[in-house]
Amino acid sequence: MQKEHEPAKAAAALRNFMTHESAAGLLLLAAAAAALLASNTPVLASLYDDLLSTRFSVELGALHLGKPLLLWINDGLMAIFFFLVGLELKREMLEGHLSSRDQAMLPAFAAAGGMAAPALIYYLVVRNDPVLLGGWAIPAATDIAFALGAVGLVGSRVPASLKIFLLTLATLDDFGAIVIIALFYTSQLSMAASVLAALALLVLFALNRLGVERITPYVLLGVALWVFVLESGIHATLAGIALAMAVPLRTRKGEPIIARVEEALHPYVRFGIMPLFAFANAGLPMTGLSPASLLDHLPLAIALGLILGKPLGIMAAVGLAVGTRRAKLPRGATWLSMLGIASLAGIGFTMSLFIGTLAFGTDDHALSVRLGVLAGSLVSALVGLGILMLATGEGRLKSVSRP
Repeated sequence: MQKEHEPAKAAAALRNFMTHESAAGLLLLAAAAAALLASNTPVLASLYDDLLSTRFSVELGALHLGKPLLLWINDGLMAIFFFLVGLELKREMLEGHLSSRDQAMLPAFAAAGGMAAPALIYYLVVRNDPVLLGGWAIPAATDIAFALGAVGLVGSRVPASLKIFLLTLATLDDFGAIVIIALFYTSQLSMAASVLAALALLVLFALNRLGVERITPYVLLGVALWVFVLESGIHATLAGIALAMAVPLRTRKGEPIIARVEEALHPYVRFGIMPLFAFANAGLPMTGLSPASLLDHLPLAIALGLILGKPLGIMAAVGLAVGTRRAKLPRGATWLSMLGIASLAGIGFTMSLFIGTLAFGTDDHALSVRLGVLAGSLVSALVGLGILMLATGEGRLKSVSRP
């Protein structure tokens, strides 16, 4: 009898998740709008800049950490975001949509194509500028909350199988972004701090092997790991991923640990940390900007990568997977609806802005990064929604309640 209720529970969980992600997407949009308003209102602009540059310090004995508020958000709070991403990845790989080869094959192909094509387009636009080449990964990522929030605007007419495809694709995108950050956006290493970080990580995995099930020891060691990683030169957000990999999936009695932590963290991350990040990083002074500003190499490369690269790469990869019979289209989906989903994957926002801060910091390129990301994400959202509505209006999408 219990097995009969499992599909219904899974469907209810998906609907609940989509509802939360749609609301989170709207809150992100509001935070970005507030940042744009603040940075373009004379009275508020100086307050906005002063707030983000306010320096906060923490001292513990010989340890001293002093950073502007902007970096506490980008290095500190975003580590918690990546901790949640790591938990979701681990659970999906062990018992979710990524644990089944059949379910993971199509979004895996799509994620690979959807990261390679935007990077290639970006390279082609800026190939003659060695400084700008460092931002090649900016258009490669998808913002889960915004993308799923956009799908939510179309409603139940979009098959649940397509929503799951987009969710899995975006999850794999996040994993790809994590690998890129680890490999390409790490500064010179401090050997002493790196050794301490490695020791903290070893202790975390020892706790896992010893069967420690309480989350508190992992969190306390995770804070120490974050400090060591921050001082090592590796980007501090990767400490969140490492900590997530050490947390046990379930207790010895089979009760969920990761799922419980995810459920507890989710509202704080989606409705607190991500909007704060958006507010801190989406400010774009419009003074001196014109439509021609989008034709500058950096914003143009980012925007084209998101608008064209994402759907081209995803559709080419999906076509290859389906054509070689390695995967099938999601049930109830058509090629037109798949194109709409692929276009929505061009909403890079949070992850693209984050990678942009790693690539160029807060130098003169920061505003160009924001312009390219905001323009590319907005156009991708409008194009994707338009295609999905066209497919729906022509009856090409079947209303399927189950994935």
